[in-house]
Amino acid sequence: MKQKLIKYIPSVFIAFIFIQSLFFKFTGSYETEFIFGTLGEWSGITLFGQYGAYLVGSAELVAAVLLFSRLHGLGAVMAIGVMSGAIFFHLFTPLGVVMPEFNAQGVVVGNDGGLLFTMACIIWCCAVFLAYRDLKSSTGTLYKLLVKKV
Repeated sequence: MKQKLIKYIPSVFIAFIFIQSLFFKFTGSYETEFIFGTLGEWSGITLFGQYGAYLVGSAELVAAVLLFSRLHGLGAVMAIGVMSGAIFFHLFTPLGVVMPEFNAQGVVVGNDGGLLFTMACIIWCCAVFLAYRDLKSSTGTLYKLLVKKV
């Protein structure tokens, strides 16, 4: 029982954050427009500014589903990839660590104090833990793909 909790608590946390963020990514919220618009402008890839949220949201949805399947190690690796991108873009682009908060009219009313960035870091750590655990387990998908000799 304890072993299952060790696996499911980080999985539930990651999936909860990923799934609740889909509303923002798939509805074109002001926060999402700011983030992906900034990245699209910075990169010069206007399509990323327009459609990047859908791409990232879809990857998060797939990762969240995989975390509760027999392929949970792949879900953890996907989460690592998505969050590595998020952390990179927060640190090394004009996006920055502290994100603005918007009211219903789209007016900036404050900032998140770095909460979005912090959550990305926590999710990344949880996903690394899950991937490592799967890699070390003889029944894990990552173990079977990367370690097991046929």
